[in-house]
Amino acid sequence: MSIPQSGGGPIERHEQLAEYLAAGCKPAEDWRIGTEHEKFGYCRDTLNPIPYEGPRSVLAVLEGLRDRFGWAPVTEAGKLIGLEKDGANVSLEPGGQLELSGAPLETIHQTCDEVNTHLREVREIADKIGVGFIGLGAAPIWNHEQMPVMPKGRYSLMTDYMDRVGTSGKSMMYRTCTVQVNLDFGSESDMVKKFRTALALQPVATALFANSPFFDGKPNGHKSWRSRVWRHLDDSRTGMLPFVFEDGMGFERYVDYALDVPMYFVYRDGKYINALGQSFRDFLKGELPALPGEKPTLSDWADHLTTIFPEARIKKFMEMRGADGGPWRRLCALPAFWVGLMYDGSALDAAWDLAKGWDTETREGLRVAASVDGLAGEFGGLKLMDIAREAVSIADSGLKARGKEGAGGMVPDETHFLNALKDSIETGQTPADELLERYNGDWGGDLTRIYGEFSY
Repeated sequence: MSIPQSGGGPIERHEQLAEYLAAGCKPAEDWRIGTEHEKFGYCRDTLNPIPYEGPRSVLAVLEGLRDRFGWAPVTEAGKLIGLEKDGANVSLEPGGQLELSGAPLETIHQTCDEVNTHLREVREIADKIGVGFIGLGAAPIWNHEQMPVMPKGRYSLMTDYMDRVGTSGKSMMYRTCTVQVNLDFGSESDMVKKFRTALALQPVATALFANSPFFDGKPNGHKSWRSRVWRHLDDSRTGMLPFVFEDGMGFERYVDYALDVPMYFVYRDGKYINALGQSFRDFLKGELPALPGEKPTLSDWADHLTTIFPEARIKKFMEMRGADGGPWRRLCALPAFWVGLMYDGSALDAAWDLAKGWDTETREGLRVAASVDGLAGEFGGLKLMDIAREAVSIADSGLKARGKEGAGGMVPDETHFLNALKDSIETGQTPADELLERYNGDWGGDLTRIYGEFSY
């Protein structure tokens, strides 16, 4: 989840809302890659989730990273709730999931080095205090009552609101993890094409990265339970955004959508003010009940954009949000998949050609099929395995065309980061399939084995 934004000064014209998004347009040579991933922490002896405070805790990990590796502290109400260094930040999800939000980097070689360094640093601190971390899309055993609550004001407000608008909001907040990549666009038309392609192919990412077949200590009937959770969260701010595929899509159309998403909060003087269910349109008129007579700033607008959770979303960049958290290889494979599809013109054309004939029902049907059956899913005669095979092939071509060398020129391009996905297509197995095979095989139904064998 995001930290408070710093979008700018007062909003004096409606046009500033779209201009804020358009300010993210960059020439292709300035496009960057920002990889984010979340992971669950647990006590190695009890296998219970780590609390916020104590000798084996999220706080102890943050303090260790700060003191041992030179990260700068981020605090809220006197509590350490994050870290910053070199354009990256480490933050806390509601249930103590530790997130790295990586710096904007030029190549996947660089972003993968960043991920590797982060996991090594976390492991060094965790080993000293008897803590482990694991990458999964959903907490496999812990129930909601076991999850700790992080001391962040926005999470308190969101927790209170979730049960009013859906059935799975608290599960999303406290018991799921994701990996995502943030990418740039060059113009409004480029944004629209990438946005449509990203939304349409998000089910492919869900299928390829499916890694949450367990919940509440047993198989849940889905390959990506995390995706299922998102489908039952809050229809006003989640989903596949059918309007994006309609004529007239652009920055202003996204503004209209965002203005209709109910607010969560306003951030003032280090505190989150309850604006649950209130209207940003009223805020623009100075009629927000939470702050009567006050009008918003661009920082407020930037904050509001972080409370919208579709399968892909735009701010001053675009976020790909459909994948489960997972093992190390897939933390690098996710940016490779999307960069390969999005950052080469021919690849983007081919990716859009793959999906442009699908209607709203088909896109949603594939989303559900990916959640339930992973790569074995199908809808309307379309098989996710066939689509994934073609999409990964297009991504491979896109990465070859980019020609970004690594290891001092020893590695000619970034295509090897797709190997984990190529393996899944060859075998038909996602991480979820592997986990279920182990659970029903040599684990003998003992789900606690997952921690020892699949932690970082």
